[in-house]
Amino acid sequence: MTTGGLGARLLLGLVWLLHGLPLPLLAALGVGLGRVLHTLAGSRRRIALRNLELCLPELPLAERRRIVQRHFEWLGRSLLERGLLWYARPARLKRLIQVEGDVGFADRTQQPVMWLVPHFIGMDAAGMATQLFQRRMVATIYQAQSNPVFDRAIRRGRLRFGQGEVFSRHDSALPLVRAIKRGFVFFNLPDMDFGLRDAAFVPFFGVSASTLLAPSRMARSLRMTVQPVVTEILPGGRGYRVRFGAPWTDWPGDDPVHDAARMNAWIEQEIRRNPSQYLWVHKRFKTRPPGEPSLYDVGPKP
Repeated sequence: MTTGGLGARLLLGLVWLLHGLPLPLLAALGVGLGRVLHTLAGSRRRIALRNLELCLPELPLAERRRIVQRHFEWLGRSLLERGLLWYARPARLKRLIQVEGDVGFADRTQQPVMWLVPHFIGMDAAGMATQLFQRRMVATIYQAQSNPVFDRAIRRGRLRFGQGEVFSRHDSALPLVRAIKRGFVFFNLPDMDFGLRDAAFVPFFGVSASTLLAPSRMARSLRMTVQPVVTEILPGGRGYRVRFGAPWTDWPGDDPVHDAARMNAWIEQEIRRNPSQYLWVHKRFKTRPPGEPSLYDVGPKP
């Protein structure tokens, strides 16, 4: 066994041991881990601060720093509580995951359904909710991990109820399309920068951001109904909230670029409701229009 494999197994073993703790205690440990990460992970801290400077420039620097510190505390919680989501009994998860809105919509409709799930830190709780509180099979796109031990653990954890299938982001979309045509609901994470392929530059908090056109094009070509889903980790170890919004009746439209801009505007609205739990450590503006310099070579000092 390689050193990396042994380390991964030890870390996963620790996560498994901790998952049985009462959630308030586990949450406190996660906050402590997040504070350590905030201190040690300087590059990610700087990325988060730069993202907030670009997206919420109206906030004072001290407030943006406070949001980033809180963000790392939520991030630490999400890492430790991943074991709870992966290993806890279904009855416990049902007590801890509060579902709001029309979670049963996909069960009632005969149309293909796409769930749009932005990258809030608690999004894994949404993945569990879609398996615990509704009956249809779920398909999602998966970013393979470089460490095979972590890769297997994440896949096993996310698919542990046998109610879904994951497809690699680097493979053809045809297997995913076939699954949707067989009745799978598509759990779609649409708001990361994957470069220029099938993307357009549209505003995100007023900054040009490479944004995928595939959600709109797929929804239109497969005549899918789109339902937004937003997650929140609740403070004090009270669990998680997963909010299933009303299905969109006017999206997609005729123009995928316009749809991408509208999708970003909706995500902006949700971020303003809960700014510290959005995934700010991702370089959302990494890809730039031709001729524009990187937005991450400058920014506030941590």
